[in-house]
Amino acid sequence: MAILERLKSLFTRKVKNQTQVLTLNEDDELILQALGISPTDYSGKNALKIATVFACIRILGESIAKFPLKIYQDQDGKRKAADHYLYPLLKLRPNPYMTAFDFWKCVEVQRNTHGNAFVWLEMPARGRNAGKISALWPLDANKVQIWVDNRGIFSSQSQIYYVFTDNLGNQYKLLPDEILHFKGFSLDGIAGISPIQYLRNTIENAGNAEQFLNQSLKGGMTVKGIVHYIGDLNPEAERKFREKFEQMANGLQNVNRIALLPIGYQFQPIALTMADAQFLENTQLTIKQIASAFGIKNHQLNDLDRSTYTNILEQQREFYIDTLLPILTMYEQELTYKLFTNSEIEQGYYVKFNVDSILRADISTRYEAYQKAIQSGFLTPNEVREMEEREPKEGGDRLYVNGNMIPLEMAGQQYTK
Repeated sequence: MAILERLKSLFTRKVKNQTQVLTLNEDDELILQALGISPTDYSGKNALKIATVFACIRILGESIAKFPLKIYQDQDGKRKAADHYLYPLLKLRPNPYMTAFDFWKCVEVQRNTHGNAFVWLEMPARGRNAGKISALWPLDANKVQIWVDNRGIFSSQSQIYYVFTDNLGNQYKLLPDEILHFKGFSLDGIAGISPIQYLRNTIENAGNAEQFLNQSLKGGMTVKGIVHYIGDLNPEAERKFREKFEQMANGLQNVNRIALLPIGYQFQPIALTMADAQFLENTQLTIKQIASAFGIKNHQLNDLDRSTYTNILEQQREFYIDTLLPILTMYEQELTYKLFTNSEIEQGYYVKFNVDSILRADISTRYEAYQKAIQSGFLTPNEVREMEEREPKEGGDRLYVNGNMIPLEMAGQQYTK
């Protein structure tokens, strides 16, 4: 059976024939567990329940996905290698089910969630296109194990293997040249570490803050306290009084309503206010810690307290240089090494993301820069028109330079006989 047919289980879901009746009186936690979601577990993809984590990973995923990936050849000058058979695969549709945008967003989200992202390279073994890559399939990072044969047990040399387990329990051993491995922050250079795991305490802090606020709102912001009364009550009377009092005082339907107590009873609040607990300060600190770990700037999370037009532009430039550029470099190096043969690499083929969209300034600044580039002989008019996605013009492939400029050694010769 071809590996493609066996990997089809990636895109199918096995539904067990089980029935469980849940009523509205059940605890919400039971309903979430039935849906495969734990309200107190923030490991792996469950960390996406935290708004800051979700926003950071979404920003990174969409930022990487919006850059077009193109193939170039650096041989007797750089050129766009649109005639290479992989060009439409990388730029438009890596596989029949995903656009390039969806594909790279999926890969980047997995890399930031699990620390590793894996892509299987489909290569037919027979036929006219045997040995050529026909599709790229992202794998579930949770179902891929990295095996390091550092003693040469399975071969004469040390080797790395990837073992993938599909939804049916079938396992496949993949060689390094059959799979793309994109790593996050790594301690050994072989496997990336999950940022969710290392930020566990900080993420749990954010989750607990959200649960505290959620429960407080559900309770109508009713404070806790002690009810003083004269005399003694048996356990059954205490239970009934507590239920009636909570029913009367708790819940959104009882917000700002008057609570009544029998004669001889007195309520003394003992709750810690949000101001006393520094709730807002702690929440803002947690957001900044998570954003800093993912390399996201404050203004991208709508934190505009100290933002101005100038420093937002500078922060956006820092986001590209300090956050996106290392990620893009990692992708480009892995793709170039795995997608092309040794002879193609020797011929100068490589892949590169087009980052012009994020580096583009306003139209006035761009046109001023284009003017300087043309007048200094750095760019041709047609090269500038291509950057602005306009058709080339006749005579626009020539380099121009200001006629008043002369070599330094010729300065002053026009004044001598």
